[in-house]
Parts: sequence; C-alpha cells; structure tokens
Amino acid sequence: MGRPGLEGGICQPETEFSGASAAREPAIDRRAIPAAARESLWHGVDGAPIRRIDIPACAPSGAVRGSLLFMPGRGDCYEKWLETLVHWARRGWQVTSADWRGQALSGRLGMDATTGHVEDFELWLADYAHLWKALKAESPGPHVAVAHSMGGNLALRAVAEKRVDPDALVLSAPMLGIHPAHVPARVLRPVARVIRALGDPARPAWKVNERPEIVRRARAFLLTHDRDRYADEQAWYEARPGLVMGPASWGWIVAALGSIRALEKRGVLEAVTTPVLLIGTSADGLVSWPAIRRAARRLPHGELLGFGKEAAHEILREADPVRDKALARIEDFLNRAAPARG
Repeated sequence: MGRPGLEGGICQPETEFSGASAAREPAIDRRAIPAAARESLWHGVDGAPIRRIDIPACAPSGAVRGSLLFMPGRGDCYEKWLETLVHWARRGWQVTSADWRGQALSGRLGMDATTGHVEDFELWLADYAHLWKALKAESPGPHVAVAHSMGGNLALRAVAEKRVDPDALVLSAPMLGIHPAHVPARVLRPVARVIRALGDPARPAWKVNERPEIVRRARAFLLTHDRDRYADEQAWYEARPGLVMGPASWGWIVAALGSIRALEKRGVLEAVTTPVLLIGTSADGLVSWPAIRRAARRLPHGELLGFGKEAAHEILREADPVRDKALARIEDFLNRAAPARG
C-alpha cells in the first residue's frame, strides 16, 4: 500500500509555503493513513455510525492555528484528500474530515453497494450540523469549514440556513449547478422528478460501462490532470474495496437539484455574513462554473479564484501549479477571514 521513500510522519520542518512548488513541503505517503491520524466513528443525529478522521495540528512552531472541518463530495472518501489534510495540519490546523452517511465506509442508503442514493439532502444537513456542533465544543478556534463539490453545496446551505457558524468557509468546485450548465435547475428538476417516478428512486441514473478501463479514463479526464494523484484513488479502492461507489440514483439527482434550487432563491446567499472563498474552473465537466460565479457575486463577503483548462474538477488534487496556487489563496484567505487567536 505504502510507497518506499516517502515520509511516514507529518511533522517535518519545512520552509515557508509560497505556492510556488509542492516540493517545498515534505512528501507524505498519500496511500497510507498518517501515523498521527486517528480514524474513529461518530454518530449522526439518530445514532447512525459514521466514519471520521482527525489529524492533529503539527506546525513547526508548535502553535495551534485553529480547527478545520473538510467534507468531501458525492461518492467520495477522505482517503483521497490526505495530502491536503496533512498540508493544513502542518500549518497548525487541527483537521477533521468525515464520510457523508451512505458513502465510503459509512453504509449505503440505496439498493446496492455502489449506487449513491439519498431521498433528501436534509439528512446530510442534519448530520453536518450535528458534527459541527460537537467539533466546536471540543476543539480550539477559529473554526473554519472547507468542502468539495456536493460537500460544498451542503456546507453553503448549512451556513445560509444558520445551522453552522464557521469563521470562514472555503468551497472547492462547489455543486451549485450541474450539467448541462445552460439549463437551469428549475427546468431540470421537474424532468428528473418524472423520471424518478417511473421506477425505484434508488435505481442508478446511469449505467456503469462494462469496460472498466474506459470508465477510469473518463473519470481521470473529469477529475484531475495529475496521473499519480488519480492513481492514489485507485490504490485506495484496491486496499479498501468498500470505498468504491458508482452512479448516483434518480432519487439523489432530484434531491441534489432541490438543494441547488434552495440556494438559488432570492435573498438566501445575499444574507450570508460569513466570508466565503469559492474556487472553480471553467473546464469543470461535473459542476457548473457559471453557477459558481453567480454565487460569488451574490455573497456579500464572497471571493472567487477561477481556473481554466489547466484545472479539472478536483482542484486540490490537481497538478502542482494549480494545486499550489489554490492552497496559497486558501491560506491567504483564512489568514484574513479567520486570523489566529492570541
């Protein structure tokens, strides 16, 4: 599982991070859980067991910068993001990440082991708020939230609906619209509801190609230009087969479009007082770049970092020039929006 020659720990001395090169930061084994990390279970609002990982702050100075909660996207797992989670831990953040209920190694909500299903995003919003409340009670501030893709939709909704109160929010490729990007959610959702009603809502919305190599190549093209980082995901799937997920269900699609519509309503984002950094790419083949730009304009304290064809959907797992630029901008944003406390 591990790769020879990479550091097993996370607390090595490092030079000041400038965003110029990932080589400035000591490498970790992206295919192994760091020795300092702790995997455990927490329990949702109804007692359902859900996986989490905690990585202690490990800045060279020994100072604790604050606490950071990272939530992944649809069909996602925190294993894919270990490199970035450790990056933040090295900057003094006490880092936590967790599965969404029904994903990764936290059970399933649908009819099989791979289809991603949910009836309503309200279930995930309640879990997220429950986890946030517990983290705030047990960890030092400032408290910041970072989320990717579907996680970005849920985190922004939780903030807009005052379920959580981070000092700052960072959204990477947030799912604020889906493709076809030129068709609004208010049009797509009624169509999806009709299709959902034609059968079991938990049935997959698309078929898995019988030629897995084609699926892998297509996913790699959509997610990242960095072949090694993409290969990390496949290595984790081999080591922990239960992580593997495939298509979303028609129930998920209707629920996702409903959650997108909730954020599109006039006055919702305009009332958000939390500083929010949105990061996206015009080349994203999974979520709508125009929707991300619109959200940034609507948020009173919104900031936007945009990329072009050099970046695919998973910006924080992209090739170093893109990833380093995004991490540097996040660090600058958090230093301004959630400064360290005495």
